[in-house]
Amino acid sequence: MKYLLWLLKAAIFFTLFAFALNNQHDATVYFFFGTHWRAPLVLVVLAAFAGGLVVGALGMLPGWWKHRAAAAAQAPSATEALSTTTAPTAVSAPAAAPSISATDLPAVRQHGL
Repeated sequence: MKYLLWLLKAAIFFTLFAFALNNQHDATVYFFFGTHWRAPLVLVVLAAFAGGLVVGALGMLPGWWKHRAAAAAQAPSATEALSTTTAPTAVSAPAAAPSISATDLPAVRQHGL
């Protein structure tokens, strides 16, 4: 399985490398007010991809901040955790294992962040 993944990665790399080699001619990108940028087509495509990544990441930030704030609000502080504990007794019955559901976890853990 490991070799199959390496083969897949190599195939993707060589496909993208061949794409870059086949698109070396200059392209002109026209901006506002008569400005333009001349660069190889592969750089223009790479810049558009990187710009899309940046815009996508910036679009995710408000939701990420909201989930972090929700996780921080749900997490008990250290002083609360210490104040709720009781001293152990000499004879104690075995306690049942606590069940944890997905709603008990902080929002950050639920969404894989």
